[in-house]
Amino acid sequence: MDLLKEMNQALTYIEEHLDDELDLAQAAVIARCSEFHFKKMFAYLAGIPLLEYIRRRRLTLAGFELKAGSIKVIDVAMKYGYNSPDSFTKAFYQLHGINPSEVKKLGSSLKAFPRMSFQLTIKGGNPMDYRIEQKEAFTLVGIKERIPLVYHGENPALTEMMKQITDEVYTKLKSLANVEPYGGYNASFNFSDRENEEIAELDHLIGVATTKEEVLGLDSHHVPALTWAIFSVVGSPTDIQEIWGRIYGEWFPSSQYEAIDAPEILYTAKTVPEESNFKSEIWIPVQRKTEAG
Repeated sequence: MDLLKEMNQALTYIEEHLDDELDLAQAAVIARCSEFHFKKMFAYLAGIPLLEYIRRRRLTLAGFELKAGSIKVIDVAMKYGYNSPDSFTKAFYQLHGINPSEVKKLGSSLKAFPRMSFQLTIKGGNPMDYRIEQKEAFTLVGIKERIPLVYHGENPALTEMMKQITDEVYTKLKSLANVEPYGGYNASFNFSDRENEEIAELDHLIGVATTKEEVLGLDSHHVPALTWAIFSVVGSPTDIQEIWGRIYGEWFPSSQYEAIDAPEILYTAKTVPEESNFKSEIWIPVQRKTEAG
């Protein structure tokens, strides 16, 4: 796949600039996509945010240098982008479990985070049902929180959010929902990559779609008119998570589209008592690659 080849070329650029000025916009140019899409693709393919990957690679190389040479800690810190020995020591300890000054001690051990590369793995050629739709502007209303981004497994913050959908909130949501298709919307937006000990975060809203101006005191987020890639999913929450990964790992690399900076939505079209029979849709806002600025 050309996109995976270009993503790997971008990773080569990153690897060659770990010890100097690293321009993520240039990395995205090499990957032939927007910087937003590059970061999103990387996060889904690698399972960690791009900035966290860069941090781990820099600290890995820093460990190699401290172990093998007589270089000063402050020189290594400056080389790999840290403005002070204290910030470098904190980050170094977080990854390696020891301080930089202890690297030379007999019996000390370090962690090595190897360079990544991306490749497409064929797993039986399972089909993905999707369609491309233009949708007019609407507003998402409901309960919104800033929560950690979890790439694999359950996100406890989402479970806590669901507890806020009381009978009163549900009644309000039902009265506001006037955009087809009707149903429950889970929207994620305003993703952030955090370095050092910070974790990736996002805004998450659980609610419905409306065109009404009065939102009855609920949280809201305006969604402009956009083009959407919409993927149908029938199955459990685990199946939904698997499809989400395949969208970025399989569909985007072989499509002519890239993700744009707008809410990603999980729309619950219908639920039935059997968990395995949830019918849902994943909405990804996209643009054709030739349209990218």
